[in-house]
Amino acid sequence: MTDHAIDVRGLNKSFGGRPVVRDVSIRVAKGRICGFLGPNGSGKTTTIRLLCGLLTPDSGSGTCLGLDIVRDAPAIKRQVGYMTQKFSLYEDLSIRENLDFVARMYGMANRRAVVEEALERLGLATRQRQLAGALSGGWKQRLALAACILHRPRLLLLDEPTAGVDPKARREFWEEIHRLAADGLTVLVSTHYMDEAERCHAIAYIAYGRLLAEGTVESVIGTSGLVTRRAATAEPDALAARLEGLPGLEMVVRFGGALHVSGHDAAAMDASLAPFRGDPAIRWSEVEPGLEDVFIALMAQAQDPLQ
Repeated sequence: MTDHAIDVRGLNKSFGGRPVVRDVSIRVAKGRICGFLGPNGSGKTTTIRLLCGLLTPDSGSGTCLGLDIVRDAPAIKRQVGYMTQKFSLYEDLSIRENLDFVARMYGMANRRAVVEEALERLGLATRQRQLAGALSGGWKQRLALAACILHRPRLLLLDEPTAGVDPKARREFWEEIHRLAADGLTVLVSTHYMDEAERCHAIAYIAYGRLLAEGTVESVIGTSGLVTRRAATAEPDALAARLEGLPGLEMVVRFGGALHVSGHDAAAMDASLAPFRGDPAIRWSEVEPGLEDVFIALMAQAQDPLQ
């Protein structure tokens, strides 16, 4: 038996001659939460659909839950919970009616007990008669998650599940995701939020359909080769304008009243920054690059295959 819920190699998928997923290989250990990151149009959703059997790859191979992603696609679908970006339940049905409908679709013999359990677990019991269409974004999110785990899947695929919900609802959602993972459920979640990525056991970053980095947050940052200097100043915009385009300075990013200046060549950076070191209005320090710094650097290195 493999220790990985997802283990795929060389996945490729094109639409109308445009490559959307390009030679992607990814492994996710059982019972772990993997954050799947990348800009819009990077191929995250297509990759997720390839993994759960909704799409067939043009080439590549691998397993999901120990099953072949091409040959065993129908069996994979029955063991996966997939939460899409757009709320996809019936807005003119109540919370309970939606969950009962999903339980019927899966042919669950004990559906009443299963629905009751889901209502209690996601805190939906007191609102169970409320129409789904009248729910706020956070409550719709809870309902969608309840529907995804109703059939007790072994793998949960979440496609930008917290887009458009408030910080409190996001935090409660992630607390539930960690409880599910602690119970043995494997989770692959796509997100644009760096704080959410840092909640994951591992992350994978994709751009233009190609996987650029994979591992723990610490390892991805540590192997990026990125060096960052912090400049605290009363006039960060003016300083940024003076630094832009200097040799070795690949990124100049504003962080409140400070700048993060980053690049891969520390010697070239320090040579460019030397004239500014003596300015008493600027306080310089060396800091660890953040996850956002690393991903912006990765994006700058990535190339669109059609350009």
